[in-house]
Amino acid sequence: MSKPNIVFIFSDQQRADTMGYAGDPVAITPHLDQLAAQGTVFRHCCTSSPVCMPARASMMTGHPVHQHGVWAFANPELRHGQSHVRNIRDAGYRTGVVGKTHLWRHGEGHASAHIEEMRDWGFVDARETTGPSESLVTDSLYTDHLRDKGLLEKHRQYFDMYLRGERPFPWELPPTKLPTEDHLDVFIGGLAEQWIEDCQADEPFYLQVNFGGPHDPWDAPPEYRARYNPDEMPLSLREAGTGPKSPHVELLLKYAPNKLDQMGTAQNQLMKANYYSKVTLIDDCIGGIVRKLEERNLLNNTWIVFSSDHGEMLGDHGLLAKKVFYDAAVNVPCLFRAPHGQGQGITPALTCHLDIVATLIDISGAAPLEDTDGQSVMPILTGESNRSPRTAVLSELGLPPSAFAMLRTADHKLSVDAKTRQPIEFYHLSEDPNELHNLINEPGYRAAQEQLVSEVLEPMLSGLDTSDW
Repeated sequence: MSKPNIVFIFSDQQRADTMGYAGDPVAITPHLDQLAAQGTVFRHCCTSSPVCMPARASMMTGHPVHQHGVWAFANPELRHGQSHVRNIRDAGYRTGVVGKTHLWRHGEGHASAHIEEMRDWGFVDARETTGPSESLVTDSLYTDHLRDKGLLEKHRQYFDMYLRGERPFPWELPPTKLPTEDHLDVFIGGLAEQWIEDCQADEPFYLQVNFGGPHDPWDAPPEYRARYNPDEMPLSLREAGTGPKSPHVELLLKYAPNKLDQMGTAQNQLMKANYYSKVTLIDDCIGGIVRKLEERNLLNNTWIVFSSDHGEMLGDHGLLAKKVFYDAAVNVPCLFRAPHGQGQGITPALTCHLDIVATLIDISGAAPLEDTDGQSVMPILTGESNRSPRTAVLSELGLPPSAFAMLRTADHKLSVDAKTRQPIEFYHLSEDPNELHNLINEPGYRAAQEQLVSEVLEPMLSGLDTSDW
């Protein structure tokens, strides 16, 4: 058999629990559910960072945040370091990317100006858009499309209202003013289908498909909103917790007011329905990609991998968006569907972004990255093992000198000040899965905290230089 193709689908800001296969009682995700039924799902997959660009830099390089140094905004020089895409290209693959990469800082100009940068990362063919909000200032294949159809001004008026004008409450945002076929995520799905159509059957390919959603704004077309009854949506987690709030949570509540204090039950349910409608939109786009693979008789020789850069708080703990270490923000989808479609079901094995990278390398037969903490999960995917190759995962957040690190094991979550290693959060996850009770000041848990810091976290942060913080 020839080398398998790989389609790596990457959404933006998607919680791990918002799919039917994850047990969500209201999510309408038939295509992802079908892939999950034929594949292997990791219930606990941790992002390298609950922030877009740091997480994506880790996904490309196989490095944790403190090693690649992208704490907030993309570093264009990073493309000259190691890249899993370049290694896969060098193994004989045609490599491509469509959609939003978030590997460079968006500004005035056209995304095509960054084509050489994308080739440095290892992409032979890059058909880039930006995210929906960035299209206000950055042109791309998407804005070209809207301009040709006379829709660009309508699109930009909508986002200008969302970002710069009288910003509505999260539950008040109207649906897109564009026809469904011209929504950004539908456009990206179409780019992916066309890319697959353009491939030569005798050449193995690696394609990244980067959707813009379900990142806000939750602007799904009216027919997708109509698929959810707000009255049936479960409420966000608003129960008051115990123990101190972490500094990054306090900062988020202070400097990023989200108007959730003005949200009643009906508004909460409407907000969640709007988010889920965008999840379903992306699910339909994924269904189109799978159909295209079937049409070209490629599905039986293609791995399909699905994940996201980070999650979305969606009102839990009184928060929106990301930049915290609660599971809603750091736990991401992780689904592998092998060409034969015979997976291992849902596994509790602990994994992370770096492990996805190592597994993509493994699938392709490419040379391993020279410097990475990633561990391939191929033994789990093949049924050779049901145990994770790791006992803990790391996530990082902040902007030095104010930076934080989180360690997650099967039972515990510990976050610390990255410079001092001073613990600031400690949760017993098997007893407190909603992370309501910060045990950081409980005497009975101090020994466990100290042991995790000295024996597990310190080795993971060994390369972190804080001398100039």
